[in-house]
Amino acid sequence: MPTPPLDGPPSPWRQPEHDDLADLARTFFTKEVLPHTERLLTQGHPDREHYRRAGELGLLGLSVPEEYGGGGGGFTHEAVMLHEQAYTGESSLGLAVHSGIVTGYLAAYGSEEQKRRWLPGLCSGELVGAIAMTEPDGGSDLQAMRTRAVRDGDDYLVTGAKTFITNGSLADLIIVAVKTDPEQRAAGVSLLVCEVSGDPEGFRRGRLLSKIGLHANDTAELFFDEFRVPAANLLGGVEGLGFVQLMQQLPQERLVIGVGAVAAMERAVALTVAYAKERTAFGKPLMGHQNTRMVLAECATRTRVSRVFLDDCIVRHSRGDLDVATAAMAKSWLTDGQCEVVDRCLQIFGGYGYTTEYPIARMYADARVQKIYGGTNEIMKELIARAL
Repeated sequence: MPTPPLDGPPSPWRQPEHDDLADLARTFFTKEVLPHTERLLTQGHPDREHYRRAGELGLLGLSVPEEYGGGGGGFTHEAVMLHEQAYTGESSLGLAVHSGIVTGYLAAYGSEEQKRRWLPGLCSGELVGAIAMTEPDGGSDLQAMRTRAVRDGDDYLVTGAKTFITNGSLADLIIVAVKTDPEQRAAGVSLLVCEVSGDPEGFRRGRLLSKIGLHANDTAELFFDEFRVPAANLLGGVEGLGFVQLMQQLPQERLVIGVGAVAAMERAVALTVAYAKERTAFGKPLMGHQNTRMVLAECATRTRVSRVFLDDCIVRHSRGDLDVATAAMAKSWLTDGQCEVVDRCLQIFGGYGYTTEYPIARMYADARVQKIYGGTNEIMKELIARAL
């Protein structure tokens, strides 16, 4: 069931160049990735070739300066690309992490040598990036992480485990949150860039995790056993900056999640409206029944309000003044809305909505994790409350 064209007023920050980018991204996802969906769902991870092809088209590192191989744009360009990925229904490529997060950390905190060493490969798709924060014994409590990095001459020896890592099985470059001072909580956290192409000694990839949704998306466990990392790979050049760096970047990560949430809501409404006009019950189209119209009216309204809120957050983030509490509001409210809208739309499909033949079923399963990663929505509410 193809996704109908997106309807509604354009975002106020959107320029003609964004429309051209959207056309390019939409064509890539629909013609070059989506035809492989069933195979990708079975293998449980995307194809590396799709990362390289996205790089060839200029869809990776859109906000990275051109001198490092990027597109030279801003977050609005990343948002357009990620919206098109979600709206077309492509969910295998971990571009939100690779391009929306990893390149952002390197651009913000990397030394000149680090930027020139890693960003061009990430922007071309020759390298696949990941970030490893979550551990088996702890989720949102990043200060309590146990992964250690002990200085040994010009290197660090990293020991520990990470889980739920997007791009984990394919990644060549992983930004790993570690404790360089285990006696400290926030002040003991640092970020190390680990180069893991070819699975070097001391590093092991665990199983691909079996999930209720996002079956084509690469999510894995990672294990470090005195894995040797050059001290020159420390982001920021000084130990103990990691927690501050994470807190500075998490608002953008949460905004990235919000972009996907709104795109999914828009897609769910568009698919359901099209279905309700075609499917008949009791002698007339579903759209002819008042309950169907009322449900879709409420879903369309929730979606439009969500788009306006998201657009405001994008404008604020582009100006550099998106605060932690507002980003948390966006992440929690938009993902709650995604789950609600997709659920109500699925109900209109009836039994067909529970079969994977119809995209609304996969959307339902894929949506649930949005309220968990990037900081659970319960943690988001705590962040909001602290700001009151």
